[in-house]
Amino acid sequence: MPHYRRFSDASVSEKILDTMFLVTIGLGYLFALGHTFYSHEGRDGQSGLSVEDVKIAYYGEHQQTRLGAALNGSMAGNLETPEQKQIIVDWIENGTDATEFDQKVAPILNDNCIGCHSVEAEMGLPPLTSYNEVMQLTHADTGASIQSLVRVSHIHLFGIAFILFFVGRIFILCEMPVMMKRITVAIPFIAILIDILSWYITKSIPGFAYVVVISGGLMGLSLAIQILVSMYQMWIYKPLVEPIEM
Repeated sequence: MPHYRRFSDASVSEKILDTMFLVTIGLGYLFALGHTFYSHEGRDGQSGLSVEDVKIAYYGEHQQTRLGAALNGSMAGNLETPEQKQIIVDWIENGTDATEFDQKVAPILNDNCIGCHSVEAEMGLPPLTSYNEVMQLTHADTGASIQSLVRVSHIHLFGIAFILFFVGRIFILCEMPVMMKRITVAIPFIAILIDILSWYITKSIPGFAYVVVISGGLMGLSLAIQILVSMYQMWIYKPLVEPIEM
């Protein structure tokens, strides 16, 4: 009778190593969710994260400028007072005069924004260190650029694929119906591919923001299930019969 390796075959040292890896990945994913929240929330002018915020992030808000949309969303918290935001908004609405920029807008950006929004910061964010650079952001907000999506896509695919692989390798040591296990390890890979593909589709079809949210949530849920079930079977679950199939 063939025997397939399970948690019951693992040493305590292996279980400790696997547990610390899973805990670290779990905490890292929670921080990733926090980053997503603070990056996108409030874009629709309302507190909290909504599907509308996700739509604006990828499709844009065509009746606003990119700078105006950022001031109402992710960039709002970086300004010291609401008056600073209003100064910049008024400057955009009044025609983006160069002299007014130097006198009123540039000091605000220099004090609050260029720490991240500069070439030297190497964060991939639009630079705000000169009048011409800021003018590039005073056109209609069309959401994330294809260039930025490609950059984030390859980082996500390479990084998350490794995480899902190693979490899945640990999870397959669980004892449960084979088909359930196969589906569970495949779902997060499928979900992340759909999620990233939906970013690009949402740029043209804003309703696809719902697919972004659903697929992202599905990946997170399947990852959480794998982590929690693996840790339960490592330390608490006692097998009743010896498994005979992978």
